[in-house]
Amino acid sequence: MTVIIATYDWESVLPYSIGSVLAQTFTDWELLVVGDACRDGSEAVVQGIGDPRVRWINLPAHTGHQSGPNNEGIRQAAGELIAYLGHDDLWLAHHLAVLVAAIDRGAGLAYGITEMVAPGGAWVEPAPRGLGPYRPGQWIPPTAVVHRRAAAVAAGGWRHPHDAGVDPEAELWQRIAEGGAELAFVPRLTAVKFPASARRDVYRLRPHEEQARCLERIRIESDFEARELARMLALAQRVSWRTLVRRRWTRLRTRLWKLVGYRRGVFERRRRFKGLD
Repeated sequence: MTVIIATYDWESVLPYSIGSVLAQTFTDWELLVVGDACRDGSEAVVQGIGDPRVRWINLPAHTGHQSGPNNEGIRQAAGELIAYLGHDDLWLAHHLAVLVAAIDRGAGLAYGITEMVAPGGAWVEPAPRGLGPYRPGQWIPPTAVVHRRAAAVAAGGWRHPHDAGVDPEAELWQRIAEGGAELAFVPRLTAVKFPASARRDVYRLRPHEEQARCLERIRIESDFEARELARMLALAQRVSWRTLVRRRWTRLRTRLWKLVGYRRGVFERRRRFKGLD
């Protein structure tokens, strides 16, 4: 099993994402932390972990998207299975165990439920939307996914947003499915995501407090999964009209992108919002 963390100049958050890998009950893994031409202290943070399963790789040229580091991770992977973890995301301790079990049952790609957390915890919601069997084109966060390395290689690997036409992860999952792989949904909460796309200037501010608090909760609360699933259900039942409008606009926008293509301007606006330009 090879775990890939794609990262770019955010050294302060890495101890928490890496910490959630170290805490996995499934322990037969290597971790490749792949920098997108990082210039900060990320390498020193990774080297300081002191675990021989953890390795640092830094790309010579900046690609501006996780597709570059992910492809390099797949290229250098020793494992037959690939898992992704966002550098600012966290896994629950059973994440790899339950998804690898689904792969062992015959799936080519397996994914669980990811809790999407708004800034300051203002709202939480599950991803993917419409929990259940995979639907073509469905967006599933990479942090939620484990797949066979061979399936991604056969599909041609990750494409940059300028080339994919839609969100690259949704496009890759669909190519893997079209290649004949079974995509299996595991109805367990296995990950927590802090979407950078909801956090203005996050790459300028580079905070880590949310991740620190959440990882500590995951470590000490034995009922974390049940409590968070219940919280998401409760919030879904009393969602505000603003949230409904936001969700419907997001779905409409996604459909429009599929019709007209994932234009360069969309990708660049997202980068500017996150503080990457």
